[in-house]
Amino acid sequence: MISRQGKRNSNEVRVTFALPADTPNAEATVVGEFNHWDKTAHPLKKRSNGTYSVAIELTKGQRYAFRYYNAAQNVWFNDPEADAYEGDNGIIIV
Repeated sequence: MISRQGKRNSNEVRVTFALPADTPNAEATVVGEFNHWDKTAHPLKKRSNGTYSVAIELTKGQRYAFRYYNAAQNVWFNDPEADAYEGDNGIIIV
């Protein structure tokens, strides 16, 4: 699940990337153009409701390529709720 929440008087949007607890490889990081493809920058954390999520501030009006990465399994995967796909990457439009 990807949710967006605009910030008042700001060019930033809070984007939350979340995976259900039963998602294979849910213990992952979200990796993309917004963090220079750094596999350690934005790990998803387990929440009390069982989901894994992380929120990132992104610039309104931009598009970013991204994927999820599970280091323990050395597996890359996409979010089915991405706005589009380009090659192997999901695309989010903020």
